[in-house]
Amino acid sequence: MPLLDPKTWQPTPLAGGEYEVVEPATGESLGAVTLAAGADVDAAAASAVAAGTAWARTPHVERAAVLRRAGDLFGHHADELREWLIRESGSVPGKADFELHVAAQECYEAAALASRPLGEVLPSEQPRLSYTRRVPVGVTAVIAPFNAPLILSIRSVAPALALGNAVLLKPDPRTVVCGGLALEAVFAEAGLPEGLLHVLPGGAETGQALIADHRIPVISFTGSTAAGRLVGEAAGRQLKRAHLELGGNSALVVLADADIEGAVAQATWGSFFHQGQICMTTGRHLVHASLYEEYVERLAAKADALSVGDPYRERVHLGPVIDDAQLAKIQHLVEASTARGARLAAGGTHHDLFHRPTVLADVDDHTPAYTEEVFGPVAPVRSFTTLDEAAALAAAGPYGLSLGIVTQDTALGLELADRIPTGIAHINDQTVNDEAVAPFGGIAASGTGARFGGSANLDAFTELRWTTVRREPADHPF
Repeated sequence: MPLLDPKTWQPTPLAGGEYEVVEPATGESLGAVTLAAGADVDAAAASAVAAGTAWARTPHVERAAVLRRAGDLFGHHADELREWLIRESGSVPGKADFELHVAAQECYEAAALASRPLGEVLPSEQPRLSYTRRVPVGVTAVIAPFNAPLILSIRSVAPALALGNAVLLKPDPRTVVCGGLALEAVFAEAGLPEGLLHVLPGGAETGQALIADHRIPVISFTGSTAAGRLVGEAAGRQLKRAHLELGGNSALVVLADADIEGAVAQATWGSFFHQGQICMTTGRHLVHASLYEEYVERLAAKADALSVGDPYRERVHLGPVIDDAQLAKIQHLVEASTARGARLAAGGTHHDLFHRPTVLADVDDHTPAYTEEVFGPVAPVRSFTTLDEAAALAAAGPYGLSLGIVTQDTALGLELADRIPTGIAHINDQTVNDEAVAPFGGIAASGTGARFGGSANLDAFTELRWTTVRREPADHPF
């Protein structure tokens, strides 16, 4: 029996109207869901509060057991879930397998959070026991995007549940199955009590309703910088915590001593993995002038050799971008860049939603595809001559998510990384990396820091409470 059946995946229809689940590669309908309206958010919040009270008191071993079973189930249902990731989100099989691996690891790591020390004993000037204790926040809203739908949902859902919270999850409607309903089905099979996880697919109105609800004190948001600013502003007006993981325009810096073949291999993966629809995508290639022409030539040749097509029915390197709006944005930035003088070294064309991997050479500070986040398979390349220039170029711009540096002198790479403000840095690797044990997040326009992954989840999904205990009531002057 399949985990996900379009006839039963939403036993109770939501009130926001029907939405077709579409395969980007073909335009074929894969089923239909109903979207959440304000009344659905209100009902889900009330249910979550009621269920969360008991869940927070559930022994940590029981909560951990649910998370471990969920991790196992992502493996048990891997074939079915892989197909959904390929068909619904346009992932190639390798990317789908990576998402399933990370989803399982996120559950296992979250299970370990349940038994982490909850606080510490503090010294006190008074004759009393003084200590801190972490307590669940209560209800967390998770707002997740389309590009890595399973990872970017589970990385907040799993730790929030493990630490004793209930969760309201709003997946992007374009990936509602693999980013929402799949999690709901897995956790139900894992034995999660009813009322603790609610999947509420919808658009901006649904997100606004989640932020406005007074019963939801924490918002975990992954998405564009523009949307993140609105989320942060709305949450701030209500004095809510908003953990924001936003856009990026990450740099790959190739120093003069780099092995050029290895550098181009890093660059190809960093810019073209999942059609460039990754927040950490290598959006700026900064190459020492002595290597520049050969680098552009080799990267263009690699781009031209990559196959693009339907990842469900063909063996390809790149699948489709998510929809027509994203395709139009990519193509506009490419055309605007060549109009401003950038040289098209490879790609620049598309068929339906299949965009060719594209290399733009001779870019500068005024090239749109270099200065903006493209979120598509586009690699802008420019040269530098000194380390100071490389540091300045890599640090320029509003974003601060990820950084890659390729060099045979790893000490020099670390020294250069210290001069470039980012949330993540990799020496001799490209910019797209993720592990469940590692804190993840960017700075500046890329977000509010490392609020996802590893021990950062403790701060994200608990409150730290100070408690004191005296043998007898205290004496006070009045």
